[in-house]
Amino acid sequence: MTDKNVVSIRNLTLTLPEGGDRKYALVDLSFDLPARQFLCVVGESGSGKSLCAQALMGLLPKPIGIERGEILFDGIDLAKIDQQQMRALRGQRIAMIFQEPMTALNPAMRIGEQIAEVFEAHDLLTPAERTAKAISLAAEVGLPDPARIVRSYPHQLSGGQRQRAMIAMALALEPTLLIADEPTTALDVTTQAQILRLIRDIQQRRGMAVVFITHDFGVVADIADRVLVLQKGVLVEQGTVMDVLKHPSHPYTKALLAAVPSEIPPERASQDAAPVACSVTGLTKTYAPKGGLFRSGRLVHAVKDVSFVIHRGETLGLIGESGSGKSTIARLVTRIIDADGGAVELGGQNFSALRGEELRRQRSRIQMVFQDPFASLNPRRKIGLSIADGPMAHGLSRTEALKEAQRLLELVGLDARAADRLPHEFSGGQRQRVGIARALALKPDVLVADEAVSALDVTIQAQVLKLLEELKSRLNLAMLFITHDLHVAAQICDRMAVMRHGEIVEIRPTSQLFADPHHSYTRELLSAIPGTGEPKQLS
Repeated sequence: MTDKNVVSIRNLTLTLPEGGDRKYALVDLSFDLPARQFLCVVGESGSGKSLCAQALMGLLPKPIGIERGEILFDGIDLAKIDQQQMRALRGQRIAMIFQEPMTALNPAMRIGEQIAEVFEAHDLLTPAERTAKAISLAAEVGLPDPARIVRSYPHQLSGGQRQRAMIAMALALEPTLLIADEPTTALDVTTQAQILRLIRDIQQRRGMAVVFITHDFGVVADIADRVLVLQKGVLVEQGTVMDVLKHPSHPYTKALLAAVPSEIPPERASQDAAPVACSVTGLTKTYAPKGGLFRSGRLVHAVKDVSFVIHRGETLGLIGESGSGKSTIARLVTRIIDADGGAVELGGQNFSALRGEELRRQRSRIQMVFQDPFASLNPRRKIGLSIADGPMAHGLSRTEALKEAQRLLELVGLDARAADRLPHEFSGGQRQRVGIARALALKPDVLVADEAVSALDVTIQAQVLKLLEELKSRLNLAMLFITHDLHVAAQICDRMAVMRHGEIVEIRPTSQLFADPHHSYTRELLSAIPGTGEPKQLS
């Protein structure tokens, strides 16, 4: 017997007024979602994935309007009800897990208060019952020591714990429909696997219908029953997960799947004979507990006695779970923060010992590409000037620096005329190219890329990875590539260092590490890579 449809969307068309012209954000979208099914919605940024979710929640941004179509939820047309009726459904019958829990959670409220607030908003339970239910939900989603967690603030939890708290809030009133908008994008592979398994288990136990938005086809293969593929607001393909992933019919779907990096590393020539560009020896960083001189607490050993070298023309990957010390290493080797012990040498010079004006001059030798290019660019400054700032600070004239900025924009595949545009006028992939151009402006010997492609769509990600590989070869760069995506690491890294609790537990050529991991933690990471098995058949 087939479950009845929880959601039936018919010819949904969303319009976005822009520059006086009417632009369609979604065009004639139609699909059904029965109870107990897991529907994955995939596509590039701007394809309409999140707008679909926002329409179901009644949370469309104000410029966007519904021109036509129906959003039927248990027979109710959500496109026609008022806000009071929508509020009665939202949270109680339809719930959503957002992409970034640190943004979605109130930083000034304890976790338990935020879970209990869901019941308060619908005038359910007594205050004592709400507190007890918050602890019960925290336990259900696998949070350790629930009684302590509900008394904690968001900043006191890890990324995975914050996401579990968001799931607890979404599940509080046992909704019929759960919407998850990229809930695992920023998580490492082991935490991602735990969150996916948790959502799937609860969905099966409670019989919910789930709309899961993602750009990760490994995740799709692991959890989906059915898949929708959106391109620029148009539904180009839908079907069972097996049909879409194994037998795609639309060229766009085929292009997306072709851009997914393989977990099988290519064979790469050793760079051991090349000159050493960066040498790290015994690097250590310890953080004291916050709260004042007389506050007790244990020291946090963020980095413990870490050593490695990177040769010219080589990419060393740094992988590990959140909190393992990867980003701290990036900040230490670039001297954004100073180490408590150990040394960083660049081309044989002790970079750690430099101070003052000499340090400022030598900073050009090692540059960083940040994870979020929009946050790292001045929104009010034209990108040509943002790229030129570094060379001008090192003595180049404004005219020469801007000319060099235009050359670098062309080097990373953008038009030189883009120098006169502001960051918001670029796509995410283009902004990351701008970030790479800015890092190259000072002609560094070493490039540090900290999660530089983690938030990009698979097609844009493939373009940026190809660009980094080409630039490394052309400029003979050494690169420290930090990532939680092991598919990406497999394709771009010559060697990989595995970090756990601030220490490197294994460092070997990438192909050897994937084929025969020595450390049990490395084996755990590799086994958590999503999509390594066959997509499941829809029962």
